[in-house]
Amino acid sequence: MSAEEDEELERLRRRRLLELQLQQRLAEEQRQAAIREEMERRKDAILRRILTSKARQRLPRPAFTEQLELQLIQIAQSGRVKLPITDQLLKRILIQLQSAQRRETRIRRI
Repeated sequence: MSAEEDEELERLRRRRLLELQLQQRLAEEQRQAAIREEMERRKDAILRRILTSKARQRLPRPAFTEQLELQLIQIAQSGRVKLPITDQLLKRILIQLQSAQRRETRIRRI
C-alpha cells in the first residue's frame, strides 16, 4: 500500500469511528429521555392516587412543583398523611412549606 492509500484508510476509519460515537451518543440520549418519561408517568400515577383532583389542580407549575410533588410522594409513602390528600390538606401543607421557607433570623442588639 502506498502512503496515500494508508492516509485515506485512516481518514475512513476516523470518520467511521466518529459516526459510531455519534450513534452511541444519540442512543444514550434516547435511553435517558425514555427513562425520564417513564419516571414522569410513574410520578403522575402516584400523584393521581395520593391527591384528589381538586388538590392536583392547585399544584403550582414548573420548578417548585417538581420538589413539591416529590415531597408529597415521600410523606404519602411514609404514612405521615391520610390519603387521598384533599385540597384543604394540600393548602395546609403549602402554607407550612411557605412558612418554613420564610423563616427570618432577627438579631437584636442589647
